[in-house]
Amino acid sequence: MADRKPIESWLTDMDGVLIHEGVPIPGADSFIKKLRESGRPFLVLTNNSIYTPRDLHARLRRLGLEVPIENIWTSALATAKFLDDQRPGGSAYVIGEAGLTTALHDIGYILTDHDPDYVVLGETRTYSFEAMTKAVRLINAGARFIGTNPDETGPSTEGPLPATGAVAALITKATGRQPYFAGKPNPLMMRTGLNTIGAHSESSAMIGDRMDTDVLAGIEAGMKTFLVLTGLTRPEQVENFPYRPSKVVDSIADIVDLV
Repeated sequence: MADRKPIESWLTDMDGVLIHEGVPIPGADSFIKKLRESGRPFLVLTNNSIYTPRDLHARLRRLGLEVPIENIWTSALATAKFLDDQRPGGSAYVIGEAGLTTALHDIGYILTDHDPDYVVLGETRTYSFEAMTKAVRLINAGARFIGTNPDETGPSTEGPLPATGAVAALITKATGRQPYFAGKPNPLMMRTGLNTIGAHSESSAMIGDRMDTDVLAGIEAGMKTFLVLTGLTRPEQVENFPYRPSKVVDSIADIVDLV
C-alpha cells in the first residue's frame, strides 16, 4: 500500500462501527469529532433504507455523535441516484418506509401501482403479503426489479429479522427475475457517495465491520479498507475470503489518529 495516495476522505459504516445495538462504540465520538475538525470530506453509510438522513442525524445526536445530515449516505439515496440517472422522472411501486419513499419523491419520481417503470424493494418492519403479491404481478407485467440492498437479515434487540435480501429472494422465486441491488456491496453506492462529497477513490478509505459488504465494496470501488472487529466479522473469518482489507483493527478507536 506504500504507493497509495494519503487518505484525504473517509467513508464509514454505521452499525457495528460507530454504534452497536443502539450504544456508541468507544472511540466513535472522538473519530467523528476529529473528522469534523479536520475539514476532511466524510460520509457515514448504512444499507438500511428505513430512515431518512434527518432521522439518522437525530438518532446519532441522541447518542452523542454529531453527524451533519449532508454527511449521511443510505442505500435509499444510492438507489434514488441510480434511478434518476437511469430513467429521470420515472415511476415506481415501492415496498419500504420513509427513507426510501422520501428519497424517490426528492428526485421527482411518481409512486404508483399502475404500470410503474420499477418495483423498488427496501427495508420495512411490516412486509405485507398483499404488497409482495402486487410486486410479483407488476414484475411479471414488465416492471424492472430493484432492491436497495442484499442484506438477508437485520439486527434487532430480539434477534435477527428478515431483511430486503430475504424478501427479494421470495419475489425472485415467484417471478424468475433477479433484482439489481444498489446498496453495498455494490461499489455504485460507494462511488455515488464519493461523488456527493467531491472525493476520489484513490485517496479515500472505507471502514466497515463486514467483509462481505463493507470491505468488498471498498475494494471494488478502489479504496483503502479497514475492518473493525466490533461487528459481524470475527478475526478467524477474515482468511475465509478471497480478498483482504488493507488493515484489520480492533475498533474505530484505533483509526482516530489516522485522520
